[in-house]
Formats: sequence, C-alpha cells, structure tokens
Amino acid sequence: MLTAFCRRAALLAFLLLPTLAAVAANPPTPRPPDTAWLTKLLTESAVLRQHHVGVSLVDATTGETLYEQQADRYFMPASTMKLFSLYAGLHLLGDSLPSLRYVRHQDSLIFWGTGDPTLLHGDVPSRRAFDFLASRPEKLYYASVPCVSAFGPSWSWDDYNYYYQPERGPFPLYGHTVRFYARTGPTPHLRLVPRYFAPVVEPMPANYPAAADDHVRRAVLENRFFVLPWAKNWIDETPFRVGPELTRLLLQDTLHRPVVAVPFRSHATETVYTVRGLPADSLYQRMLQVSDNFLAEQLLLMCAGQLRPDSLNSALPIKVTLANYLRDLPDAPHWVDGSGLSRQNLVTPRDLTVLLLKLHQEVTEARLLSLLAAGGGHGTLRRVYRDPKGPWLWGKTGTLSNTHNLCGYLRTKSGRLVAFSFLNNNYVVPTSAVRAEMERVLTQVRARW
Repeated sequence: MLTAFCRRAALLAFLLLPTLAAVAANPPTPRPPDTAWLTKLLTESAVLRQHHVGVSLVDATTGETLYEQQADRYFMPASTMKLFSLYAGLHLLGDSLPSLRYVRHQDSLIFWGTGDPTLLHGDVPSRRAFDFLASRPEKLYYASVPCVSAFGPSWSWDDYNYYYQPERGPFPLYGHTVRFYARTGPTPHLRLVPRYFAPVVEPMPANYPAAADDHVRRAVLENRFFVLPWAKNWIDETPFRVGPELTRLLLQDTLHRPVVAVPFRSHATETVYTVRGLPADSLYQRMLQVSDNFLAEQLLLMCAGQLRPDSLNSALPIKVTLANYLRDLPDAPHWVDGSGLSRQNLVTPRDLTVLLLKLHQEVTEARLLSLLAAGGGHGTLRRVYRDPKGPWLWGKTGTLSNTHNLCGYLRTKSGRLVAFSFLNNNYVVPTSAVRAEMERVLTQVRARW
C-alpha cells in the first residue's frame, strides 16, 4: 500500500515538475492591495471633494505603484519643494558646509561668502568662520560675491516682516533676523540679538499699521523696528534688510576688529582656501523638520558656489540637478526656488514619490527618516499621526494659503514601507480640516495594507 502511494506521489511530482520550474523562473506578481475603499474615501469626502487633490502611493522597497489619483497633474508643492533642495545638496555639497572662502596677500586676507547660513544663527549656530576670522593675524578685507536678489520669484512681498521669509544673501549673519526677547516685571525689559540694531528700535507709533498678533514691525524698506507694548513674555524674530555694507559693519561690530570692503574679483589663478563648517546633515535636519525657508534658500546658494565659486545663483544648481540627477522624473518640474515659497513651483504627485524612491535608494533608511519630521515625535508633524508605540509616518509638510501638502514615508501594519505624496490645492475650508482628513485617510492606508 505504502509502495503504491509512493509511486503515485513520484509520478505526480514528475508531471508537475515543468510547472514548478516555470513558477520558480517567473514568480507570481504580488497581488496589489484593494484600493476601491481608498477611492471612495477621497472622492466622497466632504472636505476633499471641492478642491484639487493628488495622491501617489508607491512601495518604497520594490517601486511598485500602489495607488494614484491625479498623480500626473501639476500642483503647487509649497515646502515639499525642500526635498528637491535636499537632493541637490546630497549630490553637490559634500558632507560639510563651506563656511567661507579666502585668499592671502602678504599681510592681507581677502574673504567672501559661500551662502552658509549658520554663522551665529540662532537655531543651528556655527562659530567656525567667526573663530577663523577672529584669530587671523592679517588685515581683513570683505568682498561681496555676486548673488541672487534678496527675495525669490513671486514671493509674497507683505511677508517681509515675518521670521519665515528672511532675505537671501552671500554672507549671512544671525540668520538675517533680529531676535527680540521681551520680559515683563516692575520694569519691562527688551533684549535683542544682535545688539547692533538697538539704536533703531523704538516704541510702536499709535497710528502704525500692525496685525493683532504682531510683536514687532519693521519699516518696509529700511532697518527701523517698532515694538508694541507687551503684558507677557515673548520671543520673536524679524528679518533685517541685507546689503554688503551692513554685512561688513555687522562683522566689524561682532569681531571687534576692522573689516574693510573691497570689490569682488575672480581668483581663478590664485590658491583659494575654504573654511569648512557644520556637518551638512545638521542643516538638512533643521530645514526639513521645521520647514526652515532661509536654510533651504541658502542651501541652493551653497550648491551654486560649489559649481561656480564666483557667483551664487540658485538657478545653476536647479538646472544641473534636473539635467544630471533627476532626468528620469515622470514629469518635468517647474522649480524656481529652494524653499517652496514661490507659487511658480509646480510638480506632480508622482514626481514627488519618484524623488522619495530615489532618496530611499541613495540614503540609508535610518539616516533618511532621521532627517524628516516624525508623526507624534518632532518637527511639523509632532502633534499629528501619533502612536504610543512610536512613529509610523515620516514626512515633509508644505503649506501656503489655500495649499496643504504632505509627502514622505509611512510604515503599514504589515511592515510595508510606502512612499507617498498627498497634495491639496485651492481649498477654502480651514487648513486644520484638510490636515485632519489627510490623517484619517493615511491612517486607513496604514491599517489596511
């Protein structure tokens, strides 16, 4: 009996051998997840159905497209554009930031900026360039390298007063902002950094236009700062107007030694030295987690200086990155600045997920996720996507008026890592309602896949 059974089993195995071999050579394609429920969530949502919504979900490991809705349509990306700036930095900048460049002529040291934003910055401070200049025995001469305009294309002019839109420049100091510290008490006290601006700070005139939540207003075209009366402690930052002469004066005031201005000229035939600054990841992390516009803009200027040291033009690294490293994007982005402040930036949801795939392939996963905001953890996502067991979503937000976007990576309950972009343009409901609906949808993606 057993012998007969064995003979039949052997015969069956022999007959199935070609089929098994074919399966081994061509393993079945994993069954795509059911998506009808997701389409229903998006199209029947009372919050999402009246504005433009684009969604792209891709398996971050295999590259398999899991879901798309209007993924080939162009949207304003807002600050998700900082992921493009990150990608440029990873390919063009190196592991550390270039803080300044200089040449030596006998008893003279001529130096100029690289766009490094960290010199005496309030949140990612570096003193490397400061200590270098303070310790040099030569006379100091500052040359202002040609640079892009202070504001990017189509930035909102009336945001000039707010911390999130400082002016761009070749040699930033103090993050191009004045930081005010107001304290109450029997004698209210106001401290500011840098102290250089103290003589141009005065009480707010009674008839001066100011928003209800303002602490400080700067004159539109000059460095005069008006402070409102205060009844509680606060800290605020206000951008100052930037220019070569002010940079020289600030350096001189901070270094406590003379700094002389000289015209910039090319030093192609001379030995040009570079002072290295902070690790690049310290800038990337701050830029992405809290969506720092100034750091993103200056990042592109540093990239420009790596390509052409005698001019800081952010259009150059944009052109080089698109031509050399992002040629395989499914749709050609319209990329005009580093921060996403400009409404001229246009990308598709599937562009963003392809970019996320490239980042995941080129950067170790642990490092990549550590650079992004983490749901329920830190950065712009600290109050959303919470789980007591730890983060399950890491991403980059992007918000302008009537625009709220999120792209990044989420870990599903089954362990799959999904690269996603979820873009919302032209809505009139409160942003909080859009944000809550996005969380509801992505939480379902996590649970079902």
